[in-house]
Amino acid sequence: MKSDKHKEPGGALPPYFNIDPDQALLQLGNATTTRDFGTIAKACEAGRNDLSSRGLEGDGARHLRQFSTWEITKYLIPVATGHFRRVLKQNPDLPQGRSETQGGAKWFTLDEVLRLRAHFGQEGSKAKEYQPYRPKGQPAKLVTVANFKGGVGKTSTAAHLAMSAALDGYKVLVIDLDSQGSMTSVFGGKVEDEWQTVFPLMARHYARHLRTENQRRLNRGDAPTPLDDTLSEALDIRAQDLVQKTHWPNIDLIGAQLNLYWAEFQIPVWRMAARGWKLWDALTDSLQEDGLLDEYDVIFLDTPPALGYLTINGLAASDILLVPLGASFLEFDSTGRFFDMLHSTFGSIEEAENMAARALGREELSFQWDAVRAVVTRYDGTQQAELAALMQAYLGPTLSPHRQDFTALIGQAGEQVQGIYEADYRDFNRETYVRGRETFDATYAAFKQLLIGSWRRDELAHAQQAAQ
Repeated sequence: MKSDKHKEPGGALPPYFNIDPDQALLQLGNATTTRDFGTIAKACEAGRNDLSSRGLEGDGARHLRQFSTWEITKYLIPVATGHFRRVLKQNPDLPQGRSETQGGAKWFTLDEVLRLRAHFGQEGSKAKEYQPYRPKGQPAKLVTVANFKGGVGKTSTAAHLAMSAALDGYKVLVIDLDSQGSMTSVFGGKVEDEWQTVFPLMARHYARHLRTENQRRLNRGDAPTPLDDTLSEALDIRAQDLVQKTHWPNIDLIGAQLNLYWAEFQIPVWRMAARGWKLWDALTDSLQEDGLLDEYDVIFLDTPPALGYLTINGLAASDILLVPLGASFLEFDSTGRFFDMLHSTFGSIEEAENMAARALGREELSFQWDAVRAVVTRYDGTQQAELAALMQAYLGPTLSPHRQDFTALIGQAGEQVQGIYEADYRDFNRETYVRGRETFDATYAAFKQLLIGSWRRDELAHAQQAAQ
């Protein structure tokens, strides 16, 4: 008997051979209709609500966990544990924490930690950094996290940086520009419709441009362009009206939901009707005009995985641009195309604007960012070291030398619907927790270096101008 040369040594064929057509038909099921999409969406919503509720307390709201003395002295306030306890004993008016057992470790809310940090900053050694650096008189720094390839850790990176900055003592605003609303879910935001997103700020910016143009029309004797109900309503909305509190005492949110995607269709219609409208400045001007740059220290903008009008506004508004990517050929290739699109998009805006600026003798438009860094996420050093080194060689300083490792803590925290900084270290192996924190702490340290450097440059430039 002849042997079958095509069979594996064990005699088993790969599973894609000999599929029976009739059995395949039975498993296929009925054709899917548009109505079925609604059924699937409702099933996902029910599952999402179930998962989200696992992070809720008895009152149906999310609450940030408390922090132990060990965590505070190791990660948040740079003092020895013994000295920390002595200071509390000497100052009974300071938060004293609470113990879950008789004689057990003391636990504190983040609000209490911030009060304690302020006390140490006022009374403690001036050689230690109890309060994070923020030069007086300088506005908040806007940080955009963007890449048009999905699944690169964009929202996770932005969320954890926001949490890191909050734990460091900064007052943080998170703006979700992605209609999928993932960042909004991370911080427990509730957004009913597009009027609770950045959409009315975009509409207000356009409405004010149109109102200015209408005055010019009237001055020329022409009929004005009427403002519709949407634009008229947007004129009465300020950015503060859109801000909602989160379960973090020093992180606020402007959220997003599916209807925000309507902006991607509406903005080009407005632009076609008014070619002089600088749509890329809509978010920048609105945040500045409403004073949010003075109310916060750092503003993080999470963008959709596409180079649409909302992403362009986030990019144009930002001082620091972070581009997450994995250490794979496809993500490296896609990220290169993303930078190519940034070059062509912003180059086209500059070219079009500057033709008119030169003709009118005005200052030319030039977009500028304090820092742009690509950041490797979900890194596995045992398998990706060679490719990461090659990416570093080609991108040089544009690629942050820090690699954000993927650890067991990240996976476990994700299953519990929380960021790693929200996870109670007692739910993990201590070594797993410390190692998981280390990679995000290092990511934040690399970011904070950029933040402080950009603030310092602005501070020195301001001082130089004042001296002239």
